[in-house]
Amino acid sequence: MPRPSPGWFDNLPSGRCLAEFSMWSADLCNLGGDLARIAPHADLLHIDVADGVFAPAMLFFPDLVAAMRQRSAVPIHVHLMVDDAILLSQVEQFAEAGADLISIHAENRNAPEALALISARGLLAGAVLRVESPLDIARPLLPQLSMVTLLGTAIGVKGQGLSDSAPGRIAAMRQMVAETAPGARRIVAADGGIRENTVPLLVKSGAQTVVMGSLAFGASDLGQRIAWLHGLAAD
Repeated sequence: MPRPSPGWFDNLPSGRCLAEFSMWSADLCNLGGDLARIAPHADLLHIDVADGVFAPAMLFFPDLVAAMRQRSAVPIHVHLMVDDAILLSQVEQFAEAGADLISIHAENRNAPEALALISARGLLAGAVLRVESPLDIARPLLPQLSMVTLLGTAIGVKGQGLSDSAPGRIAAMRQMVAETAPGARRIVAADGGIRENTVPLLVKSGAQTVVMGSLAFGASDLGQRIAWLHGLAAD
């Protein structure tokens, strides 16, 4: 089974914005082809998982992630948008399917238990915050996290415009991370409302990766698009 190299997270490039590809925007009838097409450009594959309860959509199942794992060594970041009642079982299933990093929602009441389970499975852990959630709910979780993702739109709905609060929230989270875990690598990510006009603003505010959907998969020249992204400084 293809897997990223040991130490892959610490070896992710710094000094430029990372390219995180949302597989929600891939051609699901030609998933293998799209995985091959983006492989030279992708730092991370972003897999949204939604149960229709915590988030309105129904998205991605463990078997599909396992199939992607068989075809790609790019690190797989699974974003669980699921109800507390199934969160722990979903962590287990997606760990088994081949995830490298699993993010749960800071709003999940059993978030600490889920993060402990992710760690026990030998995976990296992340947390995601809804656009309306106060940033402080992530503070007690930060020591366990490798990534913090801030949504810039309502959860689980494509095609929305970026919230005006998103850049300020990114900057504030970067400051919180610096204060809480100085010296440790923790990546702050932006997800939702990712457009050609919003990415420079988000990166300037401190986003170290952006979750790209149609911005990447719909590009007429993917190499040119990624070169543009890499030209945006991120620290």
